[in-house]
Amino acid sequence: RAANHCRKPLINAGDGVGEHPTQALLDVFTIREEIGTVNGLTITMVGDLKHGRTVHSLARLLTLYNVQLRYVSPPELGIPMDVIQFVASKGIPQERFQSLEAALPETDVLYVTRIQRERFNSQEEYDKACGLFIVTPQLMTRAKRKMVVMHPLPRVFEISPELDSDPRAAYFRQAECGMYVRMALLAMVLGK
Repeated sequence: RAANHCRKPLINAGDGVGEHPTQALLDVFTIREEIGTVNGLTITMVGDLKHGRTVHSLARLLTLYNVQLRYVSPPELGIPMDVIQFVASKGIPQERFQSLEAALPETDVLYVTRIQRERFNSQEEYDKACGLFIVTPQLMTRAKRKMVVMHPLPRVFEISPELDSDPRAAYFRQAECGMYVRMALLAMVLGK
């Protein structure tokens, strides 16, 4: 709403459960840095896809590329229908999976999001959703050797700390890319 009333440039750096376009830009930049291209990739999004604004924006941005999208989440935390419809309208193949193990072998980019406690009405509902999709070194034995694991951070339990030393773990490099992309956006808006 602020953009409708502001006379100066405004950058959406996240709006609740809606969108997070600056994160999507840095995510695509990170994919290009890590893999060399975005085209031709299979990108699997896992976790809280309903409330995860980063995946909403990333899925929309990825429609500019030749990609395949996969979604893995608890049923009650699936990607919103408006995002699915937008992606489908651009001709991008999408597939839902109940199991991370089933989606992982063909995945080039595993985009993990946390289950957000603040989005649940009760601890019981939160506990039910937690722990379903945890990325561990053992799970990663099913993954390609040349792929990356990304996460918008902060992580809670969804990626085992033992994975941090795996060269495919790109989430800390992704955070660094975020600094550069956001600096570039600010410079562009300020006319530098």
